[in-house]
Amino acid sequence: MRFLHPERDELLELSTDDVFLVPGYFDGASRAEVDLTPVDFPGGSHPVVSSNMNAVTGKRMAEVMARLGGLGVLPQDMTLATVERITAHIKQAHPRFDTALVVRPDAPLRDVAGLIRKRSHDLVVVADDEGRLVGVITQADLRDRDQYTPAARLVSRTLVTLAPELSNREAFLRLDEHRVRAAPVLGPDGRVEGVLTRDDCVRLDLLRPSLDARGKLLVAAALGISADAGARARALLERGVDVLVLDTAHGHQRRMLEAVRAVRAEVGGEVPIVAGNVCTAEGTRALIEAGADVVKVNVGPGAMCTTRMQTGAGRPTFSSVRACALEARALGRHVWADGGVRHPRDVVLSLAAGASRVMIGTMLAGTWESPGDLREDREGRFYKVNFGMASARAVEDRTADLDAYERAKRAFFREGISTSKIYLQEGREGVGDIVVELVTGLQSACTYVGVTTLRDLAERAVVGVQTASGYHEGTPHGATDSRGKSAASGSARP
Repeated sequence: MRFLHPERDELLELSTDDVFLVPGYFDGASRAEVDLTPVDFPGGSHPVVSSNMNAVTGKRMAEVMARLGGLGVLPQDMTLATVERITAHIKQAHPRFDTALVVRPDAPLRDVAGLIRKRSHDLVVVADDEGRLVGVITQADLRDRDQYTPAARLVSRTLVTLAPELSNREAFLRLDEHRVRAAPVLGPDGRVEGVLTRDDCVRLDLLRPSLDARGKLLVAAALGISADAGARARALLERGVDVLVLDTAHGHQRRMLEAVRAVRAEVGGEVPIVAGNVCTAEGTRALIEAGADVVKVNVGPGAMCTTRMQTGAGRPTFSSVRACALEARALGRHVWADGGVRHPRDVVLSLAAGASRVMIGTMLAGTWESPGDLREDREGRFYKVNFGMASARAVEDRTADLDAYERAKRAFFREGISTSKIYLQEGREGVGDIVVELVTGLQSACTYVGVTTLRDLAERAVVGVQTASGYHEGTPHGATDSRGKSAASGSARP
C-alpha cells in the first residue's frame, strides 16, 4: 500500500479509524470475482479467524468457522483431554452440513429444551439407536407440554428432509417451498448426516470450507510460553491440531523467544507456527528469527483489554500492522492483525496494511456459537458473558492449581475486563451472519481499490488520513429513533 500524502502520513501513528481507502479503477464485472484466499498457508476461503479467548472459541465456534471458510483457535487454558475431544469432533464433522442436535425418542422434553437454544436454526433431530430419523422438534412443538413428555410425542408430523446430493440451490428452493428454515439431511440408508439451513445454502456458495489434506475441517489451538511449550505443542499435534498459536500479551520477550524455538525444534515444519503479540518491526523480526511463520500483531486494542489504560503501552492498530507486515514480508513471512475489530472496514484496513488474516474476538462473543451459556435479562433479551484473557477472572482460572497466596499475588497483575454482557443482535446472532458481513464488505472493498486478491490489496491500496469528522461523516447517521432524533447526532435532519 501507499499513503495518499506520504510526506506527512508516513510520520503519523494511526488507528484504523484514522484512515480510509481511496477508490480506484476496477476492471472486473462483479465482486464475485474477488478471491479472498489467505496468502500465508493453505486452508480457507477468507482471512477471518476467531480469537483464542475462552468466551469466544470452543468446539462449536471452531467447527462452524472452519465450515464457513475461516479458522477457529482453541484457547490455551483447555486441558489436553478437552482439546482431544473437541478436535475429534471437528475432524468427524461434515464439511458441508451442520452437526445435528440429536436426541433419542425417549428423551424427555426438558432434555430437548436444554439443547434447542444451542442452534440458531431452532431444530432438534430425533433419531433411533442406529441414527435413523424419527422426526424433528422446534420451539413451537414444546409449547404447553409437560417437561417429561418423551421426544417421540413432540416430533412434527409434517417432515421435510434433504438428500445429500442436492445442490445448494436445489436445497434452498426445497426449504423455501416448504417454508422451513432448516431440515435434516438423510443418507441413502435413512441415517442423519447433518442439518442444512436456507441461510447456509446461500453462504456455502460464497464460502468454501477450510480443509486439511485429508478433507477434514481445520482447527488451530493456542499454547502459552511455559517451559513445557515444546511438549505441549507435540501433544496438540498428536490430537489433530493443524495450526499452533503461541500467545502472550507481550510477545517481544525472552520467554516467548525460547518457547518459539522449543516448539520449532519439536514440530519442525509439520504445521504453521503463529506467535505474538508484538507491535514493532523489532519484535516481528525476533519472533520470525526464533522460528515463527506468522506473527500476531497488536497490543491493547481489544474491547475487553485494559492494557493501554493500565500501562500506557501499545500502538495504534494500523501503524502496528503496517510496520510489522513490512518487516515480515522482507523476511518472507506474514502477520495477523489481532483485536479491535468493530466493523468490516477494520478488517479491510488491516489487510490493506499487510496482514494475511485478522483475528476477531468480542464481535463473535455474542453469537449462538460462542461457548458461554445463553442468558436472558429482565427485558427478555438474550446475551452472553464475555471477559478478557488477562482479566482477574481469566487469571484466577489459569492459576487454579497454585496455592491461595500465589493466586492472590497473581491477581494484582490483570489487564482486562472480567465480565461484560454481549447481547445477541438481530441479524447478527450467528457467526455465519457476521462472517458473511465481513467477507462481502471485504470483497466490495477490493473492487473499490481495483483488485481481485488479498495480495494485490496489500500492494495497490492507497490510504488517506482523515479527521474525526471525516470518520463520522462516513457513519450511517440517517436513522432516527421513535422520537424523531438521529441515532448518531441526537437530532433529526430536516
